[in-house]
Amino acid sequence: MECKLVPSVCSYCGTGCGVLFEVINNKIVGTLPMKTHPVNEGKLCIKGWNLHEHVNSILRLKQPLVKTFGRFMKTDWDEAIQLTADRFKEIIAKHGPDSIGVLVSAKITNEENYLAQKLARAVIGTNNVDHCARL
Repeated sequence: MECKLVPSVCSYCGTGCGVLFEVINNKIVGTLPMKTHPVNEGKLCIKGWNLHEHVNSILRLKQPLVKTFGRFMKTDWDEAIQLTADRFKEIIAKHGPDSIGVLVSAKITNEENYLAQKLARAVIGTNNVDHCARL
């Protein structure tokens, strides 16, 4: 049995707490706070303590799905991205860029949230950006 601790950053919010994943035989089985991390100094919230459950959830999507004839079908990333881009272009052409809104999340970093709002404003052409922490 191979056991190791793998350092990482908690993905539940944008705070950036340091965690150590307990890994046994290449499967994450537990989460511990990183005592030397400057952000959380060995502390974790309840979500952080249970991060490994999120990573291993059987409900977690591992590849993109496309709805075809009312059913979700697995597809590859290139097709999913192309379908999304084509649909955005269609909607913008028909209803204008302000018909699209972008919701960002506390589960991604501040830098990723910044990039999402840049995508909305510079690429899509809308200021309709909101954050789940405000909802």
